[in-house]
Amino acid sequence: MTYRYTFSLLLLPVSAVAQQPLPTPPDTAMLRPQVLPEATVTGYGQQLPLRRTAASVGVLDARVLERFPQNALTQAVNTIPGVRLEERATASYRLSVRGSTLRSPFGVRNTKVYYQGLPFTEASGSTPLNLLDPALLGGLEVIKGPAASVYGAGTGGAVLLTGRRPTPGVSRAQVGFTAGSFGLRRYTVSAETGTATGYLRATYARQSLDGYRQQSALRRDVLALDGEWQPSEKQTLSLHALYSDLTYQLPGGLTRAQFEANPRQARPGTATSPGTVEQRTYYASRAALLGGTHEARFSERLSLRTTLYLSGSRINTPYLVDFERNTLLGGGGRVVANYRTTLAGRTLRLQGGGEGQTGFESSRNYQNRAGTPGSLRYDDEIRTLTGFAFAQADYELPAGLLLTAGASYNRLRYRISRLSDAAARPADYELERNFRPEVSPRVALLREFGLGLSVYASVSSGFSPPTEEEIRPSDASINRALQAERGTSYEVGARGQLWQERLRYDVAFYDLRQRQTITTRTTEQGTQLFANAGSTRQRGIEAALSGWLWRTAGVGAGSQALAPSYGLRAFVSYAYNHYRFGSYESGGNNFSGNRLTGTAPHTLTTGLDFNERLGFYLNPTINHQARLPLNDANTEYAPGYWTFGSRVGWRRELPLGLGLDIFGGLENATNRRYSLGNDLNAFGGRYFQPAPGRNWYAGIQAGWRW
Repeated sequence: MTYRYTFSLLLLPVSAVAQQPLPTPPDTAMLRPQVLPEATVTGYGQQLPLRRTAASVGVLDARVLERFPQNALTQAVNTIPGVRLEERATASYRLSVRGSTLRSPFGVRNTKVYYQGLPFTEASGSTPLNLLDPALLGGLEVIKGPAASVYGAGTGGAVLLTGRRPTPGVSRAQVGFTAGSFGLRRYTVSAETGTATGYLRATYARQSLDGYRQQSALRRDVLALDGEWQPSEKQTLSLHALYSDLTYQLPGGLTRAQFEANPRQARPGTATSPGTVEQRTYYASRAALLGGTHEARFSERLSLRTTLYLSGSRINTPYLVDFERNTLLGGGGRVVANYRTTLAGRTLRLQGGGEGQTGFESSRNYQNRAGTPGSLRYDDEIRTLTGFAFAQADYELPAGLLLTAGASYNRLRYRISRLSDAAARPADYELERNFRPEVSPRVALLREFGLGLSVYASVSSGFSPPTEEEIRPSDASINRALQAERGTSYEVGARGQLWQERLRYDVAFYDLRQRQTITTRTTEQGTQLFANAGSTRQRGIEAALSGWLWRTAGVGAGSQALAPSYGLRAFVSYAYNHYRFGSYESGGNNFSGNRLTGTAPHTLTTGLDFNERLGFYLNPTINHQARLPLNDANTEYAPGYWTFGSRVGWRRELPLGLGLDIFGGLENATNRRYSLGNDLNAFGGRYFQPAPGRNWYAGIQAGWRW
């Protein structure tokens, strides 16, 4: 019997080719001879090679993340076709997977996120991605489309984040500094050691920014500790700890005229509403999670993995009208059992388990008096209970076919107590919303034709219930009618490699049909309100291609190369989205057949990765997004744009184990004026959240290995 323990402490609240650029090391360490293994992905829990995974999965490793500026995850994540990470304000992330942005005026919704195997998405359905620093992440998987059969609620998909893991037998200390435009200052310090029986890694990152726009400054401190110890072959003890202290200002949306006149301004006031500068709008958060995972391997056939966690956070947010003070406590767990056997002489893998989460939030809303709380408007306590049970089977059929079938049973309940109304309305100051149980099945079939080609087809369904912010918006109302979205996705895809692994490709075709679609609109005071709006049909094509233009292997060649190759690689990822409203009427208007709000029909990312033996490297990248509709009526559009950026540097290991990485970069080199993260259906035409103009960064990272 083998045991595995994992404990985590967090102060809290991605069809794509597994993109592999020129294999520079994840740190500034010297390249060491190594055999490059075939990439294995978690997927739906099967832990199979990507070519054996019957799903559209986008994969990024630490080398891809480091290819881009480390102050944000946006550019790296946007190399995955069908996935868009937007930044409305500095560190105010919004994630769209196959058009799931429609109901997300801010934050990450409709997508389940896990960090180091622990649920990072809160019980209420929101995910505070802005609390994480890119320096902490060693890898990222995006499972696109409904993933409820294993991961629960969310028709967008699931995101699996993993931390950096030190190399066995290596100890290393590193420091880094980056400076750039608009007051960017970034400091990182890390120390790690790895052995055959475990590792220990500590990381601190501090980032500050004055901001491109008025009222858009940022300060973030992140401290993380990761460790693992294996006292014997039968047990492993792991520890993951993270502290995050984040504050950033909110500049607000602009009208088209304001955007064209001066994109750097904050939202100005009107005769009836003050501006964001006068109200000093910002977001401040400190948060935490304490958890543990125990994995027992009873035999080569049977294993059991159990995860438990507790979480907490404190958030202060002055908006245009109100000042929110929220304290959140949460907890939950996940249990997964895996069993492998043979049936009729063929491998059968069974997986089953469940996940449950609970949350308690004390939320007080005050009048906002220039960034300080005024008189109390209302005082709520929100209790959330959600969970699901699931089962999945993978069976090796004749003719090289792999069949996957799974399903989950899901429940959700909100209980809201408006304490400020308890004295005046003792009979009905409490509200309980029990959403009906949901069964979400998935069936997939894959056929592999050697390393050069594997094809798959899948049918999956999922649901996405309203988040706590949608049930209880900041205008003091409680939405009693809002229902969960439900969707069914049909997908076929192919992936493989050609010409002795010089070219890798991945393509997927999908058709997602969604009912009870949740849409949003913004009031004059900046409050987002939500409603179910009929149906949508979201059809698309996603393609990714990467390959060597020329290559010189370090030692050996092909898949058995003993050191990374040098040369020039190219990659391109493209997504075509044909998204339309189905039956949709709102405010007496019929929007049926209109384009889905906030989603561009075309997105493209392409780049080159050059690396040579002396340590010089160059990584130019081009991004394109076509114009997109800003409102459900399709009367206003954000213009499309092309942007160009590049990173250049010199990375080398010096004598005595010293490593050095000197780098610099230029982003939005053509100074394109565009909006990244538009406010959809905004009142008064305040749709635009301008992205930074031309900007630069430069830095150094030094390390010592022993």
